[in-house]
Parts: sequence; structure tokens; C-alpha cells
Amino acid sequence: MPKTRLNVSLDKDLAEFAKVFAAENRTSVADMVTQYLLLLKRRVEGEYMEKILAHPAFQQAMDDAQARLRSGTAEWHSYDEVFGD
Repeated sequence: MPKTRLNVSLDKDLAEFAKVFAAENRTSVADMVTQYLLLLKRRVEGEYMEKILAHPAFQQAMDDAQARLRSGTAEWHSYDEVFGD
């Protein structure tokens, strides 16, 4: 999907927090804002994901994935390795 630029003004301390949080979680501020707005859009449109997100196995899988990414032990695979030809 094509992207567009959106300028947002924030308090300096909030902007700094967002940058540090993003760096610590190996993502970008733009990705954080995108995910927040996508979740908000889904809620407004009635597409709730709480059942999936609240499931203990899903939460554990997310925690495990984040831990592997943070520690650098995640194994990366090509598209073809994951989905075949």
C-alpha cells in the first residue's frame, strides 16, 4: 500500500520516550504509531481481536518471539523456505 507523510507535534518528553521505547523494542516510532492506529481503526470498525490477543498461548508466543529478537538468537528464513515455491 502506498505510504503518505503525516506530521505530528508532541511534547518533547513524550517524543523522546517514543524514540527510546522504539529503539529498545527494535522498531520505529512510525511502526508504533501505525500499529496503534490500526488497532484503533479495527475497534472503531468492530473488528475486535481481543480473543486472539488475550489467549495465553498467543501471549507466550509473542513474549518468546520478542525475547529471541532482543537477544539476537532469532533464526531468519527466506520467503521460499517458509512458504515453499
